Amino acid sequence: MSTIQATATAGAAPELPAARSKALDSRPIYRWMINALFIVVSACIFVPFLLVVVSSFSSEDSILRHGYQFIPERWSLGAYRLVFQSPKILLRAYGVTIVVTVVGTAAGLLLTAMTGWVLSRSDYRFNRQATFYVFFTMLFGGGLVPFYILMTQYLHLKDSLLAVIIPGLLSPFHIMVMKGFMSKIPFEMIESAKVDGSSEMRIFFTMVLPLSTPALTTLGLTIAFNYWNEWFNAMLFIDKPNLATLQLLLVRMLSTIEYLTANTEFVKQLGIDVGQLPKYSVRMAMAILAAGPMLCVFPFFQRYFVSGLTLGSLKG
Repeated sequence: MSTIQATATAGAAPELPAARSKALDSRPIYRWMINALFIVVSACIFVPFLLVVVSSFSSEDSILRHGYQFIPERWSLGAYRLVFQSPKILLRAYGVTIVVTVVGTAAGLLLTAMTGWVLSRSDYRFNRQATFYVFFTMLFGGGLVPFYILMTQYLHLKDSLLAVIIPGLLSPFHIMVMKGFMSKIPFEMIESAKVDGSSEMRIFFTMVLPLSTPALTTLGLTIAFNYWNEWFNAMLFIDKPNLATLQLLLVRMLSTIEYLTANTEFVKQLGIDVGQLPKYSVRMAMAILAAGPMLCVFPFFQRYFVSGLTLGSLKG
């Protein structure tokens, strides 16, 4: 019996290295397939962005004749000349947007971290009730009219940058992500710090926040994007030209151009040549000017963004 088993084992032994080598040989194929898939996905993202950049430097006549092309018939800087016709207004809008983004991101991160830390505490008596209250706001909203009345009639934030900052300070989704991340912080560390005499504020700022750096970076970048691209609340509550954000300024410029091109007979009486207005190329130029700063900032935080988003999804 032992002789038969030894013979069978000896006959099967050469097959294991062959199967293992076959599996190793198939790995490069799967690697090439995955790389090819990501190359296609990257091309689908980069090619439209390249078309936007090229179209912003295209002349209005070439766009009207041939549409948007990667190699336009004639290059032109007319769209950028129109946008930069009043550089002080544009720079002021950039300054307002930067202030709103920096202040809103810092305050929003602090409030989100504080709320998420409270909800993640197992010793908090009303943990479930507070979590349900936050989650409930993700399903139902008060509506636009009560929101406008609250901001203008009760809070009196008309023509104030706080009307743009306050609505984006807290997001239920961000709070739930932060709660899921902070719930994995060992509670024994908190108890040992309390035994050593540390207060709640000291524990939060010296222990909890440093341990939550990946989640803070991920949510901070998301909040910054939301504030940078915000224009609807600014359109509702901002009427003063010196408080207009960049997105609101670009929306108003585009609306003015569309109004002028749609009322040609009235505009001709004012002596304005509508044919010289780059209606289509100016849209692309505005998109580049609005998204340009964030496109330059995102690569520096991409590593933290991916790692923080992955950790938050696993630990939530």
